[in-house]
Amino acid sequence: ENKGHNNTNNTRKQTTHRDATTTSPHLTSPDCKMAATSFVAVSPDSHFPLQNLPWGIFSTGDAPEDKRVGVAIGEFVLDVRAVSHLFKGPVLSDKAKELFSKSELNDFMALGRPAWQEARATLQNLLSADEATLRDDSALREAALIPMERTIMHLPAKIGDYTDFYSSKEHASNLGAMFRDPKNALLPNWLHIPVGYHGRASSVVVSGTPLHRPCGQTRPDPEKPPVFGPCRLLDFELEMAMLLGPGNELGKPIKVTEAHEHIFGMVLVNDWSARDIQKWEYVPLGPFLGKNFGTTISPWVVTMDALQPFLVESPKQDPEPLEYLRHDDPYSYDIKLNVGIKPDGAAETATVCRSNFKYMYWTMKQQLAHHSVSGCNMQPGDLLASGTLSGKTEDSYGSMIELSWKGTKTVDVGNGETRKFLKDGDTVIISGVCEADGYQIGFGECVGKVLPANQ
Repeated sequence: ENKGHNNTNNTRKQTTHRDATTTSPHLTSPDCKMAATSFVAVSPDSHFPLQNLPWGIFSTGDAPEDKRVGVAIGEFVLDVRAVSHLFKGPVLSDKAKELFSKSELNDFMALGRPAWQEARATLQNLLSADEATLRDDSALREAALIPMERTIMHLPAKIGDYTDFYSSKEHASNLGAMFRDPKNALLPNWLHIPVGYHGRASSVVVSGTPLHRPCGQTRPDPEKPPVFGPCRLLDFELEMAMLLGPGNELGKPIKVTEAHEHIFGMVLVNDWSARDIQKWEYVPLGPFLGKNFGTTISPWVVTMDALQPFLVESPKQDPEPLEYLRHDDPYSYDIKLNVGIKPDGAAETATVCRSNFKYMYWTMKQQLAHHSVSGCNMQPGDLLASGTLSGKTEDSYGSMIELSWKGTKTVDVGNGETRKFLKDGDTVIISGVCEADGYQIGFGECVGKVLPANQ
């Protein structure tokens, strides 16, 4: 959890549309024009218009242990528990109060697409400009719409298992070129399977949680024995992840053509990496201490229904995947991603990477189908990350090891400072948005600060 951390929901400053004397929102101001409007004022650069309505778990500063389900709208969090009596649909009418009083989204996600779509339709109607039920009930509006600066965001789900894939062809090629043969950068299996490994769920933390620089064994001099100490080559990794809804029985794989029915939504991810620790330990079984010290995720889960307008064609795959990985429908998304680094004490954040989720070679459907094809039983709340999302140009590389090309270049972080890898005190800020005509669907921010090692 991230107790005491106020939500950082937007990458750009928003216009405040609130009375000086009340926390209740105005009716939408004239300059907030959108394809669909809410009575809650939403500025055009907000990540959270009526078309989004991402889900999260929040509490407030006066009752930090009272965690419950919320939905983001503009600069407010709608307390879904407070309006649960207004859910009248066939799936949720007798479940809403209990579901939305919980401190994680797992049970709601487990209900599947009919429940997700019914909840989304209910909330979009309830928050729309022409619906009076909440708009004209000042007491309920006051109780249910909470300004974001009063909220504390928590992990959105109880994450039972965490898997990290390696699904950007550009990223895999860059690392292969650095450490192996540039002419044969990809390993023989990479174009045939969505490569992944099992991460550590217990160290997945919500945005705003600081992380200590890890310690471990490294071997900086190949002619000498290994040494113990703090990581010297600390890195971020720009990723996204899916949170799963309904699972599958042990021994019964999820078909690629049905995988979308199991994917609730997506979050931003910084899968921190200790490159020097990882280099020494990863043969033969893969990452261990180099990855298990922390993974940061954004607090708001953007649903696949909200992302539907931003579907784009999936990358062409050559050779054609095996039959269990084939699907004809597009399942990639145009999500613009940015990474900024803010050195300790700096006034500004320097953008070091601009990438896009659509660069991912293997789709989420293929990742999930492959993960379960062995019979592995997936569960509600499982977190499956994309792997580092790098593009073809240098400014789209999603990690410091690529941006500095294994430490041979420097990266400008503003005010005359440069980096090859992260220093103590650096804050890494990841943001993501889908842009449409007159509005955008955003993920807020995924923020983490590097603290000195505990030795």
